[in-house]
Formats: sequence, structure tokens, C-alpha cells
Amino acid sequence: MIRLVRSFDWASTPLGPAADWPPELKTMVNFILESQFPAVIIWGEHLLTIYNDAFLPILGDKPEALGRSFADVWSEAWDKIEPVVRRAFEGEATFIKDYPLTVVRSEQPEHAWFTFCFSPLRLASGDICGVVDTVVETTATVRAHADLDTLAQEMSHRLKNTMATVQALAAQSLKEVVERSVVEEFLDRIVTLGNAHDVLFRQNWQAVPLRRVAEATLSPLDGLGQIHLRGREVQIGVRTTMSLSLLLHELATNAAKYGALSTPKGRVDLEWSVRAGNFRLRWRECGGPPVSPPQHTGFGSRLINLGLSPEGAVVRRYGSEGVEVDIETPVSGLLDR
Repeated sequence: MIRLVRSFDWASTPLGPAADWPPELKTMVNFILESQFPAVIIWGEHLLTIYNDAFLPILGDKPEALGRSFADVWSEAWDKIEPVVRRAFEGEATFIKDYPLTVVRSEQPEHAWFTFCFSPLRLASGDICGVVDTVVETTATVRAHADLDTLAQEMSHRLKNTMATVQALAAQSLKEVVERSVVEEFLDRIVTLGNAHDVLFRQNWQAVPLRRVAEATLSPLDGLGQIHLRGREVQIGVRTTMSLSLLLHELATNAAKYGALSTPKGRVDLEWSVRAGNFRLRWRECGGPPVSPPQHTGFGSRLINLGLSPEGAVVRRYGSEGVEVDIETPVSGLLDR
């Protein structure tokens, strides 16, 4: 492009001979031509186009664009590009990530995505006479993410089918059990694990936000909006996600049976924080009926007492206002897979 720009007959365009160009334009043209980052200059009221080698793949098989109007070069998408260009000529830079456009770069129109920044180019006087567009095509990345999302949705659907099958098998296998509440609790825990898996699938089994896990676990038991979440953004791994889901499910189930969620006036505050390398989770109930320590320890209590890691600690109190639970664990273990 250095060779082509220098040999181009600019005198035949409204821009005129290169020797007569403003020094600011000469400087910017030299800058983008030496750059390996895709860039294009759009100059003057005629929107004349000057670009570098890195911009060639974005043009594809379009007719030669050098010295032509940028509006003509991208005529098929100009209705979406023009407002951004006009804003730059008015002095407002625009950055957009993964912007969808339908472009013609070969025999057929294609859907493509671009991350770009259109910025004004000023003369020494402060007048804006052009625009520079730095741009990267992100089509492959956007499509890859879409494929991953589709795969995650399909896997999530299959997992739900598997969980439903497990529930059906459990219900049939345990139909002779006299204590039906035990069976129902077991089935509810299967549903809770399914919700946790669903959250992990949506994140491709990577770290997930703690708030998202808490919302997915607690929302089925919070029909009146009595549970209030507060805490900074914290990422947790697969093992912690499973542990947290089961733990919160047990706390919310107990609250719905005996505590704050058993009455419309009750309230639960779930707060978390990170201090001095430790993660702290606080469960506070208020506004419910009087509570007292359980007479016996069941499997649900043992799940709560396990906390979030073997290195952590769990403290439960049964105060006059309601159940209080403090859970602490080293931050370093939150992302363990």
C-alpha cells in the first residue's frame, strides 16, 4: 500500500496532488501505512479512502477502494456506517465492539462482525477534515462463541433430561419409603445440583459469579422476594459451586419450613466479602417465628456443617431474631475445580 499510495494519481481526485496535502494528513497517512494494525483514513467532504496493508483482508474481493468514496466502498452497509462517520466529523469518537454488518466482499453478501473506533482527524487549526477508522474483524470469534453457546444449551438440555430420569428412578426406587419427606428432600437436592450444573454449562465449566449461583439456587424458594443478596463480585470454581448450591438450598429450605421464609413478614440477608485472604458468607434471618436448635442432626445439617471447603469453618446460632450462619474459607480454594 505504501507503493500504491505513492504512485496513485491523486491529482485526479478532489484531494489533489500529494505534495499539496496538509501536513497533518501526510503524517497520519505515513503513520497508518507503517502500522500493522488495520486502519483507514476517510478524508474530506468526498470521504476519500486511504488504507494500509492490514486493512486489505477486511476489504476482501471488493473493487479497488483507494481514492474512492468510503460511502461507495461500503455502500451495502452505509446506512449503518454513516451515522458513526458523521459523529466523528462532528468531533465525537465512537468505539463499538462486535458490530454486526452485512457486507459484500465476494459473490454473495455475508454477515460479519467488527470491533472498531472511528476518531476525528484535526488540522492544527482544530478543524476536523477527516476520520481515522481502526478496525479488527471479529467474525470468527463471534461465531465461535455462538457455537459454544449452542453446545452449552444442548448439553444443558441433555443434563436436565438426565436429571429428570434420575428423579423418576429415585421416585420409583424409593416409593416404599414411609418417610416421604426424606424422599422429597432427596429429589429437591437433585434439582439443586441440576441448577448448579446449568449455571456451569453456561460458563463453559469455567469460574462463575457467586451471585449467579446464589440466585439460581434461591429463586425457586423466594417467591415473595424475601431473600436479599449483597456482596462484591466473586468468581468461584466447579467444586465451590456445587457445595454452595447444596448449602444455600438447605438453609433456604429450613427457612421456608421453620424460619423467616415461613411467613410473609420474614427476611433473609445473604452477604459475602473477602478480607485478609479469607472469604466470608453471612446468612441472617429475621421477622420469622422463634427458632431453637434442632433436636437431631440430619443429612441437611451435615451438608451445612461441611461448609465450602475442608479448610473452612461454619458457625450457626439460633438467636431471638432468627437463624444466623457464618461461613468462612480461604479465598485460594474458591476456584478449585
